[in-house]
Amino acid sequence: MTTKQISSDNQKLWLAAIKPPMYSVAIMPIWIGTAVAFAETKNFSIAIFVTFVVAAILILAWENLSNDVFDAETGIDTNKHHSLVNLTSNKKLVFWLGNGCLALGLLLILAIAAWQKDLTVIGIILLCCVLGYLYQGPPFRLGYRGLGEVLCFFAFGPLGIGAAYYSQTQSWSWMSLAASVIVGIATCLILFCSHFHQVEDDLAAGKRSPIVRLGTQRGAQVLSWFTGSIYAFNVLFVAVGIFPMWTLLSFLSLPFAWKLCNHVQQNHNQPEKVSNCKFIAVALHFCSCLAFGFGFIISVTVSS
Repeated sequence: MTTKQISSDNQKLWLAAIKPPMYSVAIMPIWIGTAVAFAETKNFSIAIFVTFVVAAILILAWENLSNDVFDAETGIDTNKHHSLVNLTSNKKLVFWLGNGCLALGLLLILAIAAWQKDLTVIGIILLCCVLGYLYQGPPFRLGYRGLGEVLCFFAFGPLGIGAAYYSQTQSWSWMSLAASVIVGIATCLILFCSHFHQVEDDLAAGKRSPIVRLGTQRGAQVLSWFTGSIYAFNVLFVAVGIFPMWTLLSFLSLPFAWKLCNHVQQNHNQPEKVSNCKFIAVALHFCSCLAFGFGFIISVTVSS
């Protein structure tokens, strides 16, 4: 292998470790919560929105870096060449880099709380951080017990969107709560898909992920049902008058939903082929949430 090829392979490993596309997961709850707030109040603070987005990215960076450290301790990432701990061979550096991201992120959220003279937002985000730690952090490691998706749903759904909505309005909303169900499920799909290709490693480390419990074939069937539920809930909430009809723009993401379900159905038991399904899930999450949020904003523009 030439030096150029080695360099290229190394760059790919670093990109896989940093996972740039995954950070849309942090942005979308802020986007949706803010869009719902705008639809209901017609108020929008760009300073709070931008501050919250940067803070969310930093906090998710902490989550990802910490998970690499905690997974290194259990040995589950032995064969994961793009683990930051494996790439740097410096677990302590990764650990403190993650803590630095967390501190900066929380300082930004604290700035929002100071602007509002209200500690509610920082309280919600601290609760999200607690859920994030419970996911992989010792001695809890609830993700190893198959509860990661449950924690993910609440952190990125009701809590994440609720905090974003509150940061704009300092109030609560049934519409934002309904929206959080859809975003929470869409986010959980990404984590759910990340298990298909690592069943053997999970079993060896004693991790009882949903796919370990269900098996890959049944897991593929469950994935299809949960993917469909994103659109079913959207239709339901439009039908009962909670959402404006424009939120059905999220159906523009259906090609990604079809691609994800079909790909996993065909390759669920072939780790090398199914390993990229989480990135299809990221694309589905991003496109569906982006269009969903624009639906709320367009509804205000059309009605005014």
